[in-house]
Formats: sequence, structure tokens, C-alpha cells
Amino acid sequence: MSKAADLARTASASETALSNRNIIINGAMQISQRSASVTGITGDGYHTLDRWRTAVSALGTWTQTQSTDVPTGAGFATSLKMDCTTADGSPAATDVVQIQTRFEGQNLQQFKYGTSSAESITLSFWVKATKTGVNVVGLYQDDGAKSISGTYTIGTSNTWEYKTITFVGNTVNAIVNDNTRGIQCGFYLGAGSNRTSGTLRTTWTAYATADEAVGQVNNGDSTSNDWLITGLQLEVGTVATPFEHRSFGQELALCQRYYLEGRFPHLISVGSGETDNSTLLPNTMRAAPTVTLSTIVNASMTVTTPTVNSFGWNGTTDNGANGNYSFYFNCDAEL
Repeated sequence: MSKAADLARTASASETALSNRNIIINGAMQISQRSASVTGITGDGYHTLDRWRTAVSALGTWTQTQSTDVPTGAGFATSLKMDCTTADGSPAATDVVQIQTRFEGQNLQQFKYGTSSAESITLSFWVKATKTGVNVVGLYQDDGAKSISGTYTIGTSNTWEYKTITFVGNTVNAIVNDNTRGIQCGFYLGAGSNRTSGTLRTTWTAYATADEAVGQVNNGDSTSNDWLITGLQLEVGTVATPFEHRSFGQELALCQRYYLEGRFPHLISVGSGETDNSTLLPNTMRAAPTVTLSTIVNASMTVTTPTVNSFGWNGTTDNGANGNYSFYFNCDAEL
């Protein structure tokens, strides 16, 4: 084999080893289709950053923002910021606040779970918080109802710190190879006694609420508290490799599998109705989405038959005149 061919083979092997290793989508917090900032958060849902779900149950009120506060020199432009705007210094037993991301089972088969070859996986990220002390990250595997947790410590208030946590593999329960939720990863910001009174599980064991967030500090005990995170990577192995940067376009396409927004303009003749039309989606979605129309101009619209690639719609002009009508839409197929 020639030297050139040998070098090409080496480069190809290196590229394969180092690419497509980050399981997390939007780990650099680049994509925010819904909003750049939402105030008054007291409940569950996707609010700002794509693929990052907020779960709040009576533990304070929060503002969530796509922030430009990032670790210096780390190669990131944006972060997810949680700002406590109404404090809860004494959480009730059932109170909790958590930031979650969820993974399809078919994207996790390389973990080899349910076999003797189950891989350890490593989570790495940059985090900045006002409150110092221990914080918990938990993984929940739907197939088998098992969970495992790890901790990281904020050593210095309001300072970006790099953290890594390694989770051992689950040799007992396989992850179903389909488009349903295989694993949920959750960062706790605070929790009441129902989730902190047990024993933190550092191996995969049967889920128990009391063991979820043992030792977790309360980031919601003061309106001076902020919590920020970026540069998240989850990969196979026991070593955290450098963050895998993807282009904005790649990251947007990955996010649009779960949620997308768009606008459809149309020209219609006098008084006519439009039926059985179809709007093609830019990417195949995880499942047939829930489609919501908004800002409908000069028409009455209804949605029919969403699929993973398109949705149908019917429309009739409101004023019976020639001209354009349009509508904005969002398609939601979140896990």
C-alpha cells in the first residue's frame, strides 16, 4: 500500500472515531426556535432552547433565557440560563425543578445495554451557578424502569466550571430500538424530601423516587440565584473527549425532528376554497406531529392528516378577493 493511501486510511479511521459521538442534541445551546427568553415559569414544558425541557413543581418561579454568558475561550456563544425570580427556601416534599433532555431508543443502541458488553457513558459540560455545593444529574431508562445518578460540585460562586460524570453500563435491561424515549437525562436544581430522603444510586437499579436527588442543593432558595449550562456532551466510554461542534444547520435539522416552525404563503382566486393541500416538512419528524396554526392571514384554515413528512390543510378566503393568504405553523413531536 502506498504512503498516501495509508495516510488516507488513517485519516478516515480518525474521523470515524471522533465524529458522531455526542448523543446530545443542541448541547451548545445554539437553537431556540420557540423563544429566546420566557418569564414566569412554574410548570413543565419546552420553553426556549430546543431539546431542553423544564420540569418545575412548586419550587420557585423562573426566567429561562438563551444567554450569551459563556466560558471564556471554550468555543461557545450561548448557554441556557435559569434565573430564580420567586424564591422557595423551604421546599415542600413534592417540590422539584429540573432541566431535562430525552433520547430516542434507536439512537442509543451503541450503549449495548442489556448485554455483558454494556458500555460506560460519560457526560461532560460547562456549568456556572450562584449557589455552591453538590448538584445531581440523573438518568432514567424507560425500558426496565431503572435509574442511576451522579453528582458534581460547584466550588466557586458565579464562575464557569468544567465537569465530567461517568455512568456504568446497564447489563440487565436492553433499550428498545425504536423512536420512543429510551433514556432521560435530568439536571436537578432543587428538590423536596420526597426525592432526597433515600440513597443516591450510582449503579443501575430499580427506580425509587426517594433516591433521585440525594444531597442536591437548592438553587431556588434566593432570587439572587442563577444557574447556567452549555457545552453538553454524552458519549460512549469513560473519557470525556473535546466537545463535538456541529454547524448551525446540522444542529437545526436535528432539532427539527422534534419541533419546527414555519410559514406558508399562498395565492388564491376569488372566493375559491382550497382542499386536500399538503405542506411538506423540511425534515422527517420523530412521529406524526401535533400541528398548530397561528397568524392566519385572509383565510379560515384547518389541519388534516399530519404525517412525519407533511400535513394536510384546507383553506377558504375570508373576504372572497384575489390575493395572498398565509399561515404560520408549528409541528411538535417531542418525546
